[in-house]
Amino acid sequence: MTDTAQTIASLSMAELSEDAEAFSARLGGAFETHGFAIVSDHGIPGGLIAEAEARMRDLFALPEEAKRKYFIEGGGGARGYTPFGIETAKGASDHDLKEFWHIGRELAPGHRFADVMQANIWPEEVKGFRETFTALFSAFEMTGLRILGAIARHLGLPTEFFDDTVEDGNSVLRLLHYPPVSADAPGVRAAAHEDINTITLLLGAEEAGLELLGRNGEWLPVTPGEDELVVNIGDMLQRLTNGVLPSTSHRVVNPPPDRRGESRYSMPFFLHFRPDYRIETLPGCVSEDRPAQYEPITAHEYLMERLREIKLA
Repeated sequence: MTDTAQTIASLSMAELSEDAEAFSARLGGAFETHGFAIVSDHGIPGGLIAEAEARMRDLFALPEEAKRKYFIEGGGGARGYTPFGIETAKGASDHDLKEFWHIGRELAPGHRFADVMQANIWPEEVKGFRETFTALFSAFEMTGLRILGAIARHLGLPTEFFDDTVEDGNSVLRLLHYPPVSADAPGVRAAAHEDINTITLLLGAEEAGLELLGRNGEWLPVTPGEDELVVNIGDMLQRLTNGVLPSTSHRVVNPPPDRRGESRYSMPFFLHFRPDYRIETLPGCVSEDRPAQYEPITAHEYLMERLREIKLA
């Protein structure tokens, strides 16, 4: 593992089974420093990742009119297709230079969260799409639970503390396409923002562009290896931990001139608390030096508040 003020920590999840305490301490320290870590040996099969990348490229290669069949007006981008030029980072004047597709949890008929979690939409033009991304959603979730267990251990909580908080959570798998960028394009591929959710697990950040805001106000590149995960803390976990684990601003900058003609693809998995989970500061994260900063709020209420800020609701 490496970790300095200028380096994003890189860890292997193989360490988790070898020395869980040490791994959790290193992971927690990385999150406390930058809110980010790079994780290898995460257990998501390489073959599944390759299949998902191929199906994602097939999806975004469809004609615009075909993709727009799956855009739900007024749906807040919760499921299906969101066209280029819609999502705008909080406080930004220009829209992000991207299009994306959202896949959520498959709920049984009559599920208690059916009123706040929409049904998935599956593109009929892309063979194997549903099977591939249902499998990837499950694989992301399993890895996310292991990482949350390590976070719980770092916070002095039972390892299974987060299991109930995210069971049937409103998690979202996002397929992202950043098209080629013209020299005079307004804005950037993704303006500086923080993630709304609990933790984010990201595949596909090998292409340069992802940067996080360091403690001293400098932008630091995030450079994982092939099939490595970038994991970061979201606003919901920041609230729960009273800022002990920070949700760090990050962005995707436009490519240099020699890469402007190339698309960029990635697959972030936004792991969420269940909608009715009450996000209330953990007592162990409050002290005289760190008084409570946040009022309690349910995960769904907070999600809707933030979606309105980024113009998706």
